[in-house]
Amino acid sequence: MLKFLCFRILTGAVVILVVASITFFLLRVLPGGPFDAEKSIPPHILENIEKKYHMDKPLHKQYLIYMGSLARGDFGPSYKYNDRPVTNIIKETLPVSMGLGLVSLVLAFFMGTVVGMISSLFPRSIHDIASVLISTSLVSVPSFVVGAALIYFFSVKWGVLPAALWGEPKHIVLPALTLSLAPFAYISRLVRSNMLDVSGQFFVRTARAKGLGRTKIFTKHILRNALVPVVTVLGPLTAYLVTGSFVVEHIFAIPGMGRFFVFAVANRDYSVVLGITIVYALLLIIANLIVDLLYAILDPRIELRKQEPIA
Repeated sequence: MLKFLCFRILTGAVVILVVASITFFLLRVLPGGPFDAEKSIPPHILENIEKKYHMDKPLHKQYLIYMGSLARGDFGPSYKYNDRPVTNIIKETLPVSMGLGLVSLVLAFFMGTVVGMISSLFPRSIHDIASVLISTSLVSVPSFVVGAALIYFFSVKWGVLPAALWGEPKHIVLPALTLSLAPFAYISRLVRSNMLDVSGQFFVRTARAKGLGRTKIFTKHILRNALVPVVTVLGPLTAYLVTGSFVVEHIFAIPGMGRFFVFAVANRDYSVVLGITIVYALLLIIANLIVDLLYAILDPRIELRKQEPIA
């Protein structure tokens, strides 16, 4: 276990380095800059500004300066928010985005597991057919359409939930539903198919032949083994919820990292884009590590170790 964790930490550090390097050079290659929109700035003032942010130096020197600051945990100052440190922006907005993402993930996993279990218990029933139709629809519809529909019904028409803002528990309901509906639909179909497949395995038939109770067979043998493939998709689903939150946070005026990221891309705020991208990459690495650890909990036969090279 210790070797596995050390190996994953080392590979995670390499991934962060690669992501930071690619993002750094892509931002510099793209046309435009953080101060191009400021047409009224005199040339000598613009020269002083570029010197302040080391943009007057060659590209490789800018890269080395940024990597040195990154190694100290400093993402640098924002170019558009009055020299506001990117680290402070992330500290203020990360808890909001993480709270929204975690609530959405838990909601999607719980609802998807329950609906998938019921569908597997009654295959080809009216409930199963209805869940297929609803799941297909939810996966196909974009999140901004779902969010607009929820705002119309729950806020405009019925007036039971706020349409925007943040700070109270009721403010998280509509954004979390918007983010969780598509993952919920995918998880429900995955749970259903896995449970039907596991139910026909020989070890389940053997358990029934031994006279084990239906509840014990269902929880210990069928459900537990059916959830292993579901855990596999939690890493990609985390990525979906992270990237999907960009649009959702903008729709519901949530002060999370997604809104800052969208504005930073539009304004060519290099340091903010880099900082948020690195934080998102770190979150995904941690999510995938947690998924690997959950494998061993759900299925003790899975051994966590560093993969040996194939001879």
